[in-house]
Amino acid sequence: MTQIYDRVALIGLGLIASSMAHAMRAGGLAGEITGTARSAETRAVAAELGLCDRIYETAAEAVAGADLVVLATPVGVMEDIAREIAPHLAPGATVTDVGSVKRAVVDAVAPHMPEGVAFIPGHPLAGTEHSGPRSGFAELFENRWCILLPPEGAAPEAVARLRALWEAMGANVDLMEPDHHDLVLAVTSHAPHLIAYTMVGVADDLRRVTDSEVINYSAAGFRDFTRIAASDPTMWRDVFLTNKDATLEILGRFTEELFALQRAIRTGDGDHLHDYFTRTRAIRRGIIEAGQDTDAPNFGRGGSKT
Repeated sequence: MTQIYDRVALIGLGLIASSMAHAMRAGGLAGEITGTARSAETRAVAAELGLCDRIYETAAEAVAGADLVVLATPVGVMEDIAREIAPHLAPGATVTDVGSVKRAVVDAVAPHMPEGVAFIPGHPLAGTEHSGPRSGFAELFENRWCILLPPEGAAPEAVARLRALWEAMGANVDLMEPDHHDLVLAVTSHAPHLIAYTMVGVADDLRRVTDSEVINYSAAGFRDFTRIAASDPTMWRDVFLTNKDATLEILGRFTEELFALQRAIRTGDGDHLHDYFTRTRAIRRGIIEAGQDTDAPNFGRGGSKT
């Protein structure tokens, strides 16, 4: 593959950033990779793994001379980082992010971007329940979607270059508007995560069912809930606080559907249950047909990279 950026700065060195580093190295997509992380321990692990050519203590140092800066931190700290790096960004650089909420990121970061710097928010729809620099792998983005959200008036060449990077790392790329993105993700990711956290919390609180029974007799459904609920707590706290309206809208709809199913169970309405489950089963088939999962046992997940 062809080098796309001369120097890429990764701000935050967790799962997504470390996977980007591996993918960029594997494809020769960046001439140099610099990075930083808030924690000295994370920086030391990243150095040990050789994720970056140079690792700095501060974001301001890491972005110097970079033609692409990737904000890969929890959404809640992005405004502070944007404020810190703004004076040090190279003219003509592109700044992007990988947060799973977009309106809050636009509102937090865009006002701090200097003239001549392109800010193109992004969101790779890829991840695992693991976090930290050791969790990354080059294949994370293969056949996954990455959504880019260029603002009105964004330089077409900057958008095309960032798109080319994601496609070279294996992703399918789509363009979207921030508020619509946040509603879509509330349906496909944010509300399901909250429901998973809740179900695991219910099991923990139900004292008539022992911890050992929950662990030993977990059926596949509960196991998948626990996989989701193992995700990074700081990131998900920030997701719900910054995508509040869309998440609450979807949770309201969920509650209405749940009440209807409760009523069907209470009244013995088997036809309603069967029709509902038949309709929802079709969604699963569509996901498999789109190549976004597999119908293999346990959804084909296995090993440490699932």
